[in-house]
Amino acid sequence: MNEIYDFIKKCGVYYLATVDGDQPRVRPFGTIDLFDGKLYIQTGKSKDVSKQLAANPKAELSCFDGAAGTWLRVAGTLVNDDRVEAKKHMLDNYPDLRGLYDENDSNTQVLYFKDATATFSSFTAEPKVVKF
Repeated sequence: MNEIYDFIKKCGVYYLATVDGDQPRVRPFGTIDLFDGKLYIQTGKSKDVSKQLAANPKAELSCFDGAAGTWLRVAGTLVNDDRVEAKKHMLDNYPDLRGLYDENDSNTQVLYFKDATATFSSFTAEPKVVKF
């Protein structure tokens, strides 16, 4: 899990794919957190991505380390975690978001990956698969 988290943090930006009816939707994200041994993302409940995940919680993220020529895909189910502690942990790690979000508001949403498969790939090596 730490290797996955560290890779995503190093990339800085990852792209999260969801489904909107029969249309895939992809957008950049920057928030990633390890809390209670789980990999978390953060968004706002008022956003389309939150509504899409409520309708279909299957998602995939992807990020690329251009300097190393390696990339990561994480596919799984995103599970909402409404605990204040989980939201606070995320926001404490991203204090710049506190102007928009607060762990006690009704909009802040954190979700963790469940039944996930992470695949590390490159142009020069066989893929490495990690399930969590």
